[in-house]
Amino acid sequence: MSTAGEKVRPLADRVLVKPVTRESVTKTGIVLPDTAKEKPQQGLVLAVGPGKLLDNGQRVKPEVNVGDHVLFSKYSGTEIKVDDEELLILRESDVMGVVEE
Repeated sequence: MSTAGEKVRPLADRVLVKPVTRESVTKTGIVLPDTAKEKPQQGLVLAVGPGKLLDNGQRVKPEVNVGDHVLFSKYSGTEIKVDDEELLILRESDVMGVVEE
């Protein structure tokens, strides 16, 4: 069975990210309804495009790699659904940083 990263190939400077879901129960045991949850701002990179094409024809290599955990802007990217899995395609410029583990 193929993964979403194998089914969707981002173009140019775009990145395919699987958002990390937050806990639906607080530390004190309160269950949060879906309406109270914030949109995830962290995710796992599943696929990366070849990089941005400059006016002179050169391609800039992406700074993120498959498997990186990244932070991104709250309302950035385009939501897509692949095999009942919610994913985001966003520009590399929307990625604010890589979370070092």
